[in-house]
Amino acid sequence: MQTDISIVGMGSISPLGAKPEQVVHSYGYHNHLLVNKAVGDTLFPVGQLCEDAQQQIALLREESPKYKSLDPSVLYAIYAARQALAQAGWPSDKDFGLNIGSSRGATTLLEAYHKDFLAQGKCPPLASPTTSLGNIASWVMQDAKGQGIAISHSITCSTALHALVNAVAWLKADMAEAFLVGGSEAPLTPFTLAQMKALKIYADPCDPYPCQPLKQDKSKSTMALGEGAAVFALEKGTLPHALATIRGIGYATEKINHPVAISPDAEALERSMRQALEGFDPQQVDVVIPHATGTLKGDQAELLALEKVFGKALPELTTNKWKIGHTFAASGALAIEMAIHMFRTQSFFPLPYATHTPAGQPIKNILINATGFGGNAVSVLIGKLAN
Repeated sequence: MQTDISIVGMGSISPLGAKPEQVVHSYGYHNHLLVNKAVGDTLFPVGQLCEDAQQQIALLREESPKYKSLDPSVLYAIYAARQALAQAGWPSDKDFGLNIGSSRGATTLLEAYHKDFLAQGKCPPLASPTTSLGNIASWVMQDAKGQGIAISHSITCSTALHALVNAVAWLKADMAEAFLVGGSEAPLTPFTLAQMKALKIYADPCDPYPCQPLKQDKSKSTMALGEGAAVFALEKGTLPHALATIRGIGYATEKINHPVAISPDAEALERSMRQALEGFDPQQVDVVIPHATGTLKGDQAELLALEKVFGKALPELTTNKWKIGHTFAASGALAIEMAIHMFRTQSFFPLPYATHTPAGQPIKNILINATGFGGNAVSVLIGKLAN
């Protein structure tokens, strides 16, 4: 489904860094950023915020007494949104909406409040408002001093790309002048990590590269969790100051046979990719950033879907999950950020275990995929403006 929306601002915070120059630098070397986190007797490789990013969030928390009670997932979103708004340069009276979601929401606070409830049999007054999923969008809009629609949602790991699709609909319907979209996740908590461990897909902390998405010869699943947020400022039209343009969007849902698995041929992803590429020559796609999280069945299914759409001569494939882990709702947004930095630097950010060297052709069009529990999928085609 073709569209004409510009990305005019972006911001992020993640293991890659808290500022754009840090992010690009982190992509420039082949070391992963995962560290081992102990939960009881188990070590989990995780992608936690880098030291500078942690300091930025600590400073943000101290800005206001109100921020002291917020979950990290909310603070990450506020920080990223401030960057995106600053780059977009919107005036104070700009009529903008906002859609920023999370897969798990306020995991840190939820687990802490529940632990106290089990011990004391009661909750503090802020337990409910600070753990409601909607408080991400509400607090970001409060911080931005905006007055438009503020939407939070959870569509599991494809949440950020669903937010973008929703914003495109609002903009094309002239229901807002502009939109902030993105995803935020802070899932590195004991109960959340235990849930992932129970699925028997978690990465081995002893592997040189614990998380190995798209690695063809791996013998086991290698998913690892990460945390972070990315937010983008969108405006209607193809604007000369845009960081990138959204050239196509696609979305689909498939019938599921298992609550946590996609179909063996990733039917929903195939349909979402074809929809995003309507009216566009697939051979013009230079890079695909798949959803691939490092699981055996999920990676294999997505590769099959890619071959159905592009044939055997696939575009270059890459991802940042090997470096920072799977950031759930934020993963699609951080993939868009990765794509924009590839446009800006005209550098392909490869997998460290790739079996070939990219040809070095100009990077003009990148397709990003996301899928999640429940059989849903979203694909977004973004492009670099011609010089």
